[in-house]
Amino acid sequence: MSKHLQRDLDNMQRDLLALASSVEEAIHKAIQSLQQKHGTLAKQVIEGDNIIDAEENHIEEECLKLLALHQPVAIDLRRIASALKINAELERMADLAEDIAERALHLAKLPAIPLPPKLQRMTDLTTSMVRQSLDAFVNLDARLARMVCRLDDEVDRFNHDIIEELIETMRKSPEMVEPGLSFFSATRHLERIADHATNIAEDVVYLVEGEIIRHRPAAVNKD
Repeated sequence: MSKHLQRDLDNMQRDLLALASSVEEAIHKAIQSLQQKHGTLAKQVIEGDNIIDAEENHIEEECLKLLALHQPVAIDLRRIASALKINAELERMADLAEDIAERALHLAKLPAIPLPPKLQRMTDLTTSMVRQSLDAFVNLDARLARMVCRLDDEVDRFNHDIIEELIETMRKSPEMVEPGLSFFSATRHLERIADHATNIAEDVVYLVEGEIIRHRPAAVNKD
């Protein structure tokens, strides 16, 4: 590998990790705004989305330049291809964080709805998946990436249980229908963030092993 390619790859990874940090912060603030009805945090997330979008565009442009200028092969090509996909996944996570923040602002205007007990566990697991998927990328750790993939089913179960609780609350109290539906939307966005973390983990397995495991459960569970 030429020193110029190595330099550009290092710069690409630095920018991608900076974007990941911004997205993690947006997710954290969005969930906090939902749990605490914190309007200021919600507005910060919404206002910060344009900055994340601009950074995502910058990273994509740099990746395309790398492909055009260096014509990489093998692991270097996989690294750039994975960076392009991870970049897009992070931007979608940020959009979902913005959606959660918007639900939080709407819920602040409605009658208070009890927080489902499992929401915190679902939140903790989702944010852990985001962090671990990025750690797997930085450390080229396919084993950790596969662990993240397996956690997605647990998030889905939490989401299902929370939805059932919200439905029961709405059945008992008609005035809870509107806040219940808004909360339902927010938890669905959280579940989608976990899906994108899983996608990043799958991209890491491809980067490290050259194996596409998406839609292949047996490959995910391989030790």
